[in-house]
Amino acid sequence: MQATSAIPSDTISPKAKMVVAGAREIFLAHGFSAATTDMIQRAAGVSKSTVYAYYPTKEKLFEAVVEAECERAIQAVHSVAMNMNDLRDILTTLARSYMEIFLSPSGLALFRAIIGEAPRFPQLARHFYVVGPSSMNNLVAQHIERSTRIGELDVSSVGLDTAASIFTNLVRSEAQMQCLTHPDSIPSGAQQDQWINTAVITFLRAFGTPSSHTGKA
Repeated sequence: MQATSAIPSDTISPKAKMVVAGAREIFLAHGFSAATTDMIQRAAGVSKSTVYAYYPTKEKLFEAVVEAECERAIQAVHSVAMNMNDLRDILTTLARSYMEIFLSPSGLALFRAIIGEAPRFPQLARHFYVVGPSSMNNLVAQHIERSTRIGELDVSSVGLDTAASIFTNLVRSEAQMQCLTHPDSIPSGAQQDQWINTAVITFLRAFGTPSSHTGKA
């Protein structure tokens, strides 16, 4: 599995954190191309020389924002479901935690910014994939691997990593597409529950073994 390259936030100096916070505000509000160093330094409350001292290019600063956002998201999901025993509850909890991240205003804004700049800056898009979606796949794979060891799942037909990717894509697909294409529409809790339930049921029907059946609809 591929490990995240995100830098732990506790290794970043307070001044650098201020710069990243200001850059986050500007990048998420205006996108990468429209953001300027002047806008970022004003939002951060630091001098332009301070911005350049920590991040010599706008690309490096955008990478830092992506890493910080993805680290925060992964940490929020990392501890969920670890003490659960029921496979359906584990998958449901993972799906709900993930959906809260990618459907959040900041999650949608970051995704729009990344996709909009991907043709011009493919390395930034790749970096986002590695520290974001790929890291989430790795986290889900840990739970799937545990369930395969006790015979609740059989992912031998596709492999562990592919199975994890299938699950996260089931969770993300319709929900993310609807919110990206309807920016003024906020999905209800019932709608989110339906998306999550559909993803979990579909995954269990594809890879669940008889021992994973709990009798839930």
